[in-house]
Amino acid sequence: MELRDEVRREMTLLRERIPDVDGSVACSVDGLTIASDLDRASEQTGALSSALLALSRRMADMVGKGAFEETLISGTNGYAAFYAAGPKIVLTVLARPGTNLGLLRLEGRKTAANLAAITSRTWTTQ
Repeated sequence: MELRDEVRREMTLLRERIPDVDGSVACSVDGLTIASDLDRASEQTGALSSALLALSRRMADMVGKGAFEETLISGTNGYAAFYAAGPKIVLTVLARPGTNLGLLRLEGRKTAANLAAITSRTWTTQ
């Protein structure tokens, strides 16, 4: 199975576990989209996600909070959650207002860990 297909499968499972998820995108740290199930703007979302990942990692390091795990943006129309999925991938998850944030954090981290394992295995064998 190709990397893109495995990543999309994880995105599908995430949506099944959290019905309030509108979509997600996985991209490399340099902003290239690996897989997306967003209806629109996946390339721009990927580029901004990689920039936010870099800023979040730098901030966590600068203030002595350890390795970056996640960033959550709360807006009037819902949430955008960003997860480090290993050293090379960022997972962005968009969710509707009223989403259970505890569940989003738990399942987002779980999906990010699965993506890290997939990319580690896939990129090592290529």
